[in-house]
Amino acid sequence: MTEEIRQTLTIIPRKPGCYQFYDENGSVIYVGKAKDLKRRVSSYFDREHDSPKTRILVRKIRKIKYIVVNSEEDTFLLENNLIKELQPRYNVQLKDDKSYPYIAVTREPFPRVYKTRNIERAGKGSRVSYANYFGPYTSVQSVKALLDIVRKVYKIRSCRYNLNDEDIKAGKFKVCLEYHIKRCKGPCEGLQSSEEYKKNVEEVVEILKGNISIIEKEVREKMEALSEQLRFEEANELKEKLFLIGSFREKSMVVSNVNYNLDVFSIEESETSAFVNYLHVVNGGVIRAYTFEYKKRLDETAEELLGMGIVEMRQRFGSVMREIIVPFIPDLKIEGVQFTVPIRGEKRKLLKLSEMNVKQYKVDRLKRAEMLNPEQRTTRILSTVKRDLRLKEIPLHIECFDNSNIQGSNPVAACIVFKKGQPSKKEYRHYNIKGVSGPDDYASMREVVGRRYVRLLKEGGQLPQLVVIDGGKGQLNAAIEALEKVGLGGKIAMIGIAERLEEIYYPNDPIPLYIDKNSETLKLIQRLRDEAHRFGLTFHRKQRSKRQVISELDDVKGIGPVTKNKLLSHFKSIKRLKEAEQEEIIALIGPSKGSIIRKWINASEQKSR
Repeated sequence: MTEEIRQTLTIIPRKPGCYQFYDENGSVIYVGKAKDLKRRVSSYFDREHDSPKTRILVRKIRKIKYIVVNSEEDTFLLENNLIKELQPRYNVQLKDDKSYPYIAVTREPFPRVYKTRNIERAGKGSRVSYANYFGPYTSVQSVKALLDIVRKVYKIRSCRYNLNDEDIKAGKFKVCLEYHIKRCKGPCEGLQSSEEYKKNVEEVVEILKGNISIIEKEVREKMEALSEQLRFEEANELKEKLFLIGSFREKSMVVSNVNYNLDVFSIEESETSAFVNYLHVVNGGVIRAYTFEYKKRLDETAEELLGMGIVEMRQRFGSVMREIIVPFIPDLKIEGVQFTVPIRGEKRKLLKLSEMNVKQYKVDRLKRAEMLNPEQRTTRILSTVKRDLRLKEIPLHIECFDNSNIQGSNPVAACIVFKKGQPSKKEYRHYNIKGVSGPDDYASMREVVGRRYVRLLKEGGQLPQLVVIDGGKGQLNAAIEALEKVGLGGKIAMIGIAERLEEIYYPNDPIPLYIDKNSETLKLIQRLRDEAHRFGLTFHRKQRSKRQVISELDDVKGIGPVTKNKLLSHFKSIKRLKEAEQEEIIALIGPSKGSIIRKWINASEQKSR
């Protein structure tokens, strides 16, 4: 395994997509798909393979590239495109060259709707001059279920008659069995008007575009009617078919049902670099994806950088596409080429796929750099925290406070310290709450924060740039009061985090801040809060356990610590000590102390009565 492959396995995302293995000559030798790229690609390198072919393949891998997509279905379609285009040595080659199924809606006076694998475009000798195609779809079962539902609900004809008004009026056609079993309304004999039939086809087209709410409503009504008639088997059959066609809600990004031939470019920037992604689309399918990085030299604009990337990629791969999809118009003019900034539709989906891949590439490059320089990651995360929390300085030193008590018993608090984003456990502190009686979290927080910073000031310790309080507005306000009392009001940034909704509270601001659930800022704050909670809870348990173990024997005069430890080590609990025979106690600690323990046991039993 090369160092480059090792780094790739470390940063590869846990997302659906396709991967490509390259050999030492830079040739693609294998294309695969995965719903979890990291798990699948890593499996080639973390085990011994039984297949000799797989072992040979792994030995020849020198580089790995991957393309991320939105769904597992898209991985099938993208893999199919890439294998046909690249023809890798170790992939199974399809002898019949079959593709995934489409649904065709013909352009006739009475259009037909049917499944096909052969797309017949205009000018190829097809009897139908042109048809609308929807797909491709990865599930043949779903296609069949949808067509079955469409024919039952909308009565679309399944025959291949070349229907036209003249032949219908001349009585050239006769209705077939489909009419008699009520799956067709007989347009061939003029029993259904062209207007009604076309209206039904228009609704079918909307369904194929992904708007299946229309058919869902009608099928649900049919199901309810069958249920009322106690025809449960038929109702359940409709329910199962409705479940199958749910996969048509999401349309594929990697294969369009429109015969596009174009290039797609997107760009993502950092302070020092620009990343450009290129997708090459032929006949509606993505057959090439490539992302590269430009190092910025001057103050180049995004328009200039995107233009440079377009020229570079089109020359490198010899593209002559007449249309280029871009997020904005670049600083570039190419004769005979049209730039398009899509707002919606199929082209917009292709642009979103490109943008998703260029963002992933930027993240991967950043992770590679951070692997070489871990401090770079710390600086980036803390800079993000500073920006998200609107702090005046980068929080290199953060402290977090948490209270622990159960119904007011054994109240304790914890203060944990993070330096440069990592725990500094030698500086952790725990506190027994001294001046508060009962379960009063606000007073407990006020006491522990005050004690912490009085001591730091007295000892000349380093003050944090950020203090996190585990709690909402009440605990935060109590902590602010403590800071003001010791003369640090307004000198240390302080926030509170409410656990239920992960709300961030600021002093004197009733409206909480909500941070992106996946942001590194929130993850760091949660880590601080969880660590403070763990440290405080551990200390609280020790205190509670200690008190429960020794409290009853503490009041027995004449019994010292050594004798108490001997009794507890032998009997394990106060309950078993009270149930023991006197002879056993005397044999352990002698007659004099045994007599004291017996008197204490008798007194305890009398009190309990």
